[in-house]
Amino acid sequence: MTTPQALAGLKVADFSHVVAGPLATHFLALNGAEVTKIEPPRGDPLRNYTLDPAQRGLSPAFAGINAGKRSLVLDLKTPQGRERAEAVIAGSDVVVENFRPGVMARLGLGAEAMRAKYPHLIWCAVSGFGQTGPMADVAAMDQIVQSLSGVMLLSGLPDDPAMRVGFPLVDTFTGLLAAFAIQTALLQRERGLVQGQEIDVAMLDAALVMMLSVVNPLLIAGEEPARTGNRGFSRAPTSDTFACAEGAITLGAVEDGHVARTLEVLGLGDLLARPEFADRAQRAAHADALAARMAAVLVTRPAADWEAAFRAVGIPAARVQTAAQALAMPQLAGRDLFLTLPDGRRILNAGFRFRTGGPGTTRPAPALGAMADQDAAS
Repeated sequence: MTTPQALAGLKVADFSHVVAGPLATHFLALNGAEVTKIEPPRGDPLRNYTLDPAQRGLSPAFAGINAGKRSLVLDLKTPQGRERAEAVIAGSDVVVENFRPGVMARLGLGAEAMRAKYPHLIWCAVSGFGQTGPMADVAAMDQIVQSLSGVMLLSGLPDDPAMRVGFPLVDTFTGLLAAFAIQTALLQRERGLVQGQEIDVAMLDAALVMMLSVVNPLLIAGEEPARTGNRGFSRAPTSDTFACAEGAITLGAVEDGHVARTLEVLGLGDLLARPEFADRAQRAAHADALAARMAAVLVTRPAADWEAAFRAVGIPAARVQTAAQALAMPQLAGRDLFLTLPDGRRILNAGFRFRTGGPGTTRPAPALGAMADQDAAS
């Protein structure tokens, strides 16, 4: 007998689109929730985020985060559409929406009105800047929040131009944070602590929480984030990425013992006897000089050879790989990280494993409106 998933039987009305909101409900669906995706007649714009005409309507980006859901087309600009939407809301445990603040209220479907009628609801509103504050009505998207939050000035070197992270990082973390908030609220409700809940998740807030490793030192000690290129958060010169004869390698030697072993592998162990490299503080003060000595040796052999040599003595080390190379790693086989759906598409699972009743789905992302109308309120 298959162990039921944690959210089996939970009903979610998903009024969200593109990435952050749909990713939140994606994680709920992977854990067993029944998610009804409410789409306008033209569908979620993410359906068409592709340059391949053959994939329009069901783009890979859309398919990857909408598996397991059902699609119901409703025109919320019409009385009939709004009436049907309310019926779906009434039969749901959770509502997720990521319209600009006030849009759902103007449609007569806002949190205040719906929770007054259906107080059991867990209502999660995802937006760029939150439901309150002077920027509540400002339009936002991932790269806008990357720019505004400081994310674009964390990577690279001090004189480099600002650069966005190469995937929708803020959207992704916001979706995960929203899913966590929803499940927390569900636990509150289950324990009888609340009857229902309203959750306000803002992309800007989420971005700053995601940056806590640099934001907390700034808050506590006024320590401004430094752009250190590929050098690690520790700023140790032995924790960096180096060119090799073939490819490049990233090392993660921070503690004294790891530093000593790293330099021994490179034939540079005698450097620790020099005052400028004798301890962590001195190595940081003379970081570029030590990194240059290491780089001169690392460039003489392929990254794969160095990776094996460092790992043999317990030093964190990894050659730089493409995403495709990472996906092909034998380590990922048997980790339940991938799902192969009935339509043949292979997508990522939730990224964690349970011994029993863990995440996953056997249903592909739905075609637009591929849900019988009578199923919506069942």
